[in-house]
Amino acid sequence: MNSRLALLASWVLALALLGGYALAKLRVSGDLRTFLPAARTPLQGLLLHELGDGSGARTLILAIRTSDPARAAVLSRAMHRRLLADGYFRSVQNGEGGLGQIAAGLLPYRYLLSSTLDHHRFDAAYLRDQLEKRLDDLGSPGASLLKPLLPSDPTLETVKIAESWAPQGSPPLRDGVWYAHGAALLLLETNAGGFDPAAQAVAVESIRHAYAGTPGHAQATLEISGPGYFGVQIQRLTRDSAERLGALSAIGLMLLLLMAYGRVRESLVAALPLATAAVAGATMLALVYGRVHGLTLAFGVTLLGVAQEYPLRLLSHRRAGEDARATARALGPVLLLAMASTLVAYFAFFAAGVAGLAQLALFTLTGILAAGTSTRWLLPALVPPVRHDAGLSPWLGCLAGRLRRLPSPVMPSLLLGTAALLAAMLVPAPWWQSNLAKLAPVPTSLLRREAALRKALGAPDVRYLLVLEGTSAQDVLERSARAAKAFAPLLQSGQLGKLQLPSTYLPPVAVQRARQARLPDTATLRAALTKALAGLPFQPGLFKPFEQDVARARTLPPLTPSKFERSPLGGLLRAMLIHRDGHWFGVGLMSGVRNPSAVAKLAAATSGRIHLVDLKTESEHWVASYRTRILHALAGAATLLVLLVALGLRHARSALRVLSAVLLAQMLTVAALRLIAGSLSLFHLVALLLAAGLGLHYALFFERARTADEPERLRTLHATLTCAASTLLAFGLYALAPIPVLRALGLTVALGIAANLIAAMLLTWPRKTPSC
Repeated sequence: MNSRLALLASWVLALALLGGYALAKLRVSGDLRTFLPAARTPLQGLLLHELGDGSGARTLILAIRTSDPARAAVLSRAMHRRLLADGYFRSVQNGEGGLGQIAAGLLPYRYLLSSTLDHHRFDAAYLRDQLEKRLDDLGSPGASLLKPLLPSDPTLETVKIAESWAPQGSPPLRDGVWYAHGAALLLLETNAGGFDPAAQAVAVESIRHAYAGTPGHAQATLEISGPGYFGVQIQRLTRDSAERLGALSAIGLMLLLLMAYGRVRESLVAALPLATAAVAGATMLALVYGRVHGLTLAFGVTLLGVAQEYPLRLLSHRRAGEDARATARALGPVLLLAMASTLVAYFAFFAAGVAGLAQLALFTLTGILAAGTSTRWLLPALVPPVRHDAGLSPWLGCLAGRLRRLPSPVMPSLLLGTAALLAAMLVPAPWWQSNLAKLAPVPTSLLRREAALRKALGAPDVRYLLVLEGTSAQDVLERSARAAKAFAPLLQSGQLGKLQLPSTYLPPVAVQRARQARLPDTATLRAALTKALAGLPFQPGLFKPFEQDVARARTLPPLTPSKFERSPLGGLLRAMLIHRDGHWFGVGLMSGVRNPSAVAKLAAATSGRIHLVDLKTESEHWVASYRTRILHALAGAATLLVLLVALGLRHARSALRVLSAVLLAQMLTVAALRLIAGSLSLFHLVALLLAAGLGLHYALFFERARTADEPERLRTLHATLTCAASTLLAFGLYALAPIPVLRALGLTVALGIAANLIAAMLLTWPRKTPSC
């Protein structure tokens, strides 16, 4: 007894120490790009960057809903100030202070940034026309905003720049802020990447905190929308569902173990190998990687469901009065073969060439080794002998008798396999689901609302990008300027609503110098201005600041990307002018893409220097590439598995029966999935691997029972049914989850367990009673 307590204490202490180390050293990432195949070209590298860090992925939209526009305006202005001060956002726009977008450091460059001098000169005729328009403007309701600008900027270059940088089709202004659909609207761009739900959650929390601290917020409601917000919601829903269903399955498993073995202590001790698997896997990740994705841990713990069978086998196979160590020795060869076959299957994840899957493979392989070895060498010393044989049950004997009377397996197996193949082939849906958006548990109503708000705000389309390649930053800016002219007809015809290019914010140096050369010297400008002012009611000397600013602009060095990026608007240019791995790219943000083929045709005429990128199509191609690599890796693993089972069983017929049972079960599972879910996703593929690993155990142990005595066969049947019931309980609950990922895993494994149990009984359960 003392030795058992010492071993138990040592085991628990070791788990606590290793778990503490893993918690201290392991950093959990939320960047989903970990689970995407590595980029093979510079353009693919850019697309990976845009999927997580692009402007569209970082966009959040706020709607402050209240029937009182004046109250909404007050709340909008307060939120604008608070969020700008938070430091979590690159930009915060609500329609107010459009001129304020142009930082003081950029104001002297307005004549180089504006396109006015591309078409006009500051001669007497043009200045006269502009001054007459200003007289009309001074009689308008917006005169109070215009008066401060007039002395230094009578041609309103500041206003023109602000308008070119503003979203296309912005909602109407009410009390100085955007107001539409009964709400004040704000457009935010987060510093956090779109594929980083943890960082996005911090940004969303800062929004809620800012709103809660705004006076009068109780008389309105705040709505948040956008890709980052959806990612936060998905993560929360997934975590909550997993925790709730995990708790229910744990309670159900404990009740099942009590029914199967009748002792609380044994039920608790049986959990130690599974805990060892999880802790060992996490510790290995901490040692090798240090930083892993949260999905690696979530999926890894799920895949470790295979390991829960090892202690259950030990408990069920004990003979009355037999030392558990003797039971473990007898089970050793087949348990080792079961472990090895599972390791081979999961080793395929290493060959997929995806960082997230490599982490998942390391976690799972380490866990299975830890669970198997602890079940073989540690757990038996903690399990006392039993008085009653687990297989001595009337209902179990009755079931075994019925299984012995099953017909010859050849014809039923062929019929089942053929029916499964036909059913899977005849389902009209595509075989594979490549659209990840359909797996997102975001209610359709929220998606529709987000689309309506994005359209009202003129926010960039998160689907289409215009990508420009160049040899340097200036080369990209020059191509951007030419692209602006080339795409102008599409903008004018309405086939394209808005196009924001890097040159929209920063013209190339050559364009700036050309505009600078068209600026008149002080004497010429003063003469033109005097002539233009003749007969107009402006005070003498009013436009002295204008003359001074033009004189200064004539001597300014060209504005470069590095200087622009140091301004408050630098984040916008950094998002659009990107240097990656020795290559320069420009990203054009589009909205209102009504004719993608026309945009693609213009881009194709640039000899491959400009590309129209459909992120939806590209992401689907990536998913397809991902799936293909996994399938190839699994095919290699299947080949190794056949060799391993053949060598492990050392009998051709035995190996054929076991492998045929696994193959039939996989066919039945795939057919059932096709009939229920239609197209198969990557999550179904991962779950099929888990189900196959479990099902192989059933067939291996049933095959072992063919040469055993009747009591051992009954113990084998008891162990297998207990294992199947525990797995069905856990994953059956997941199949009812509202989260598509959890539902796909749960449904696939539950169907797979049922199919594997049927196939193993049909093909490997002995038909004859041995002579005793």
